[in-house]
Amino acid sequence: MKNRTIYALLMVLCIIGFWVFDNFYTPATYSNAKEPNINLIGSNFLPSSTTGEIVKHNYYALSYSEAHEQAEWVAYTLKKEHLTYDDRERPYFIEDPQVSTKSADWRNYRGSGYDRGHLLPAGDRRFSEQAYNETFYTSNISPQDKYFNAGIWNRLEQKVRYWCKKYGEVMVVTGGVLENNLIEIGDEDVDVPHFFYKIVMRGNGDNAKVVAFLIPAKESQKALQSFVVSIDEIEEKTGIDFFEKQPKVWQLEIESKVDTGGWKF
Repeated sequence: MKNRTIYALLMVLCIIGFWVFDNFYTPATYSNAKEPNINLIGSNFLPSSTTGEIVKHNYYALSYSEAHEQAEWVAYTLKKEHLTYDDRERPYFIEDPQVSTKSADWRNYRGSGYDRGHLLPAGDRRFSEQAYNETFYTSNISPQDKYFNAGIWNRLEQKVRYWCKKYGEVMVVTGGVLENNLIEIGDEDVDVPHFFYKIVMRGNGDNAKVVAFLIPAKESQKALQSFVVSIDEIEEKTGIDFFEKQPKVWQLEIESKVDTGGWKF
C-alpha cells in the first residue's frame, strides 16, 4: 500500500513537471551580440514600417505589429552560398527578445488548427546554426493553414531558391496582409491573415528585376504565375511603402509593373 502511494505521488509530480515545462519553459535567446548583422538588405532597400518597431537580427530584419502579434514584413538576402543541405536540429520557437513588447508566445498556436508558418524559411538558413535558430523566433511566424503552408507557399519558397541558384543573390520581403477584423487565435489574439505576399528582387538601379506575389491563404493548384501582381497592389493592401528610399522615378517604373519576363518559372 505504501509503495503504491509513493508511486502515485511520483506520477503526479511527473505530470505536473511536464505540464510546467511545456507551458512555462523558454530557452535562452538565439541572438548573438558578437556576430555582426552580415546578411541584411541594405537599409536603402528596407520597407517602411507602419508600426515603428523595426528589429534587426544577425541574418534578417522585420517590422513587428503588436496589434496583430506578428511581423508585417520580414526582409532578408538569399545568396547561393546560403543554399546548403546541412542537417540542423530543430530548436524551440521562442519569443523575440528584441521586440519591445516581446513577440507572441508559440503556445497561442497550440490547438488552433493553424501551422506556425515561417516567413523567412528555416531551409534558407541551414548554412549556420545561428542563422537557422534565429528563424525560430515567433516574430518570424504567422498562422497558416497547413495545406497552404505545405502546398503553394512551399512551392513559392522552393522557386525562390531556384532563382537564387540560377541568377545569384536575391532580396526577399514577405509577410501576411494584416488587416482589421481578422480571425484571432490564442490568449494573445494572434491574427490570421487572409493573404500572404512575397516580393523578390535581383540586381539594383536600372538593372533591377522584381516579381511580386499576393496569394490567398489556402491551398491552390494554380500556377505561381497566376498570383503575380504589382508592388503597388500589395502596397495598397498593406499600407507599406516597400522601396520608400529609392528614387520616385524608379519606384514609378518598378512598382507599377506586372512582369514575369525576367524570371524562369
